[in-house]
Amino acid sequence: MNPSHPLVSRRSWIQQSAIVSGALLAAPSLASAAKPAPKKLLFYCRSAGFEHSVVKRNNGAPSYAERMMDEFAKKYGFEVTSTKDGRIFDKDYEAFDGFLFYTTEDLTKPGGDKEPPMTAQGKKNFLEAIAAGKGFIGSHCASDTFHSPGDRTKASAEIDPYIQMIGGEFIRHGRQQNATMRVTSKNFPGLDKAGDEFTLHEEWYSLKNFNPDMHVILVQETKGMQDKDYDRPPYPATWARKHGKGRVFYTSMGHREDVWANPVFESIFIGGLRWALQEVDAEIPGNLAQVAPEASVLPKL
Repeated sequence: MNPSHPLVSRRSWIQQSAIVSGALLAAPSLASAAKPAPKKLLFYCRSAGFEHSVVKRNNGAPSYAERMMDEFAKKYGFEVTSTKDGRIFDKDYEAFDGFLFYTTEDLTKPGGDKEPPMTAQGKKNFLEAIAAGKGFIGSHCASDTFHSPGDRTKASAEIDPYIQMIGGEFIRHGRQQNATMRVTSKNFPGLDKAGDEFTLHEEWYSLKNFNPDMHVILVQETKGMQDKDYDRPPYPATWARKHGKGRVFYTSMGHREDVWANPVFESIFIGGLRWALQEVDAEIPGNLAQVAPEASVLPKL
């Protein structure tokens, strides 16, 4: 608008210019307001059985994995709260968008690291929360948690509901050694650094009771591995699945501190975490029968 036009006073032009300027200045704040709030993750690292060194607190200081999760949270823009107190699942768990478990054995039982156990109702609340839409991420010994009844070296006739949710169950492991992970889902978030396969020195879990609907991301190649725990055909080691409305991601990796610092592990782990928290999407059709058809064949222990 031309302020020199006889029908337009200088005052009205200044007022309208101020309105336009104000709108331009307001635009960035409106954009900021539209930015989604960071996802909130609960890192539950209680050990009812064996306590791994990566989650062991010394003199009350945060464990190695807790410190790594704090770094990841800052780097990738989510919030993380760490706890070993299982009572959180009685009332305070609803504030979180997802749960990361690095746990062992029956978390409703006392013992282990002597932290307060989860209640039976807390376990029920947790599983219902996943089915209702919250995310779950399990690393390493998360599959060594809430075991199914019966002989651990054999397939189970009755599967614990937690194992049904996570998708597979720990049997036992042999010595730490180099082994190959074969990539079977190259388009899953975080797999861009993994190539067709990669080799890692780790404590490798032998697993059973695989949920047939899982989407296998990494397969444990057993050829050439030492110890009878791995005297079996290739089987899933990292996978994703839907549990009701929730998203579940598990990887057997994560025993060693240097694995947590490995960029390939970081990329895969964060990709699974972001997918589970619904920050990114991916197609996850069931592929167990195609990529690991003999996964149910267990070693003779």
